[in-house]
Amino acid sequence: MILYAITAVLFLVIDAVMLTLVMKPLFTRHIGDMMRDSLMLAPAGLFYLAYIAGLVFLVSTPALRDAAPERAALHGAVIGAMAYGTYEFTSMSIMKNWSWAMVATDTVWGAVLTGFCAWAGVMIMMRVQG
Repeated sequence: MILYAITAVLFLVIDAVMLTLVMKPLFTRHIGDMMRDSLMLAPAGLFYLAYIAGLVFLVSTPALRDAAPERAALHGAVIGAMAYGTYEFTSMSIMKNWSWAMVATDTVWGAVLTGFCAWAGVMIMMRVQG
């Protein structure tokens, strides 16, 4: 539970900054008329709860067990690229005005964010556990 909480706080804080400073302006430029005026918290919350649970279960817990934070970073990055890429490439294939800039930025961001948070969560837990 502690690993989940650490990972979730890191993920949410870092992602909020990126969403505000980079992703919202990028998406607004390309699909602004399709965007909501305000965020729907329930779907966003469900995504984050489930995504971070999957990350901790599939990546962080095994890496922590084996004291392998570098593996958490790599496996987290792969999961992040797959998840964010699935959304982006599917959207590109079916939505008007979707751009390659959105696909590339969000897919790379998913890999970096997920890999970093998996790595950082494992590193923090290893330090706490001594």
